[in-house]
Amino acid sequence: MEVTDQDFLTIRSVIESQLAAFQQDDAPSAFACATPAIQEQFQNAENFLRMVSMSYPAVYRPRSVFFERVTTIQDNITQPVLLLAPDGVPLRALYFMEKQPDDSWRINGCILVSVEAETF
Repeated sequence: MEVTDQDFLTIRSVIESQLAAFQQDDAPSAFACATPAIQEQFQNAENFLRMVSMSYPAVYRPRSVFFERVTTIQDNITQPVLLLAPDGVPLRALYFMEKQPDDSWRINGCILVSVEAETF
């Protein structure tokens, strides 16, 4: 799938919108950034917000956010984002993005991976 510069900007904007919604505990806005499949999985915005707050504190309340270059992982358009968790641990969030029939982008999942310390 060809991803344009505008797609990159839109993907970043969707993730930034969801992160901002989490900061405000705005469950409906955060939920709206998710794909229909994710929405169906969690049934409602409150369930979704509860899951993120409990299982993904680095996404729910990051101390800092740094967007890396969009990549493809197993045919999924993926936006890596470096996060500093509330406890100060750096993590990389891999946001799996999905283009919708209306050409909008939504988040179709996120996994957190550790950031290995680089030594010289």
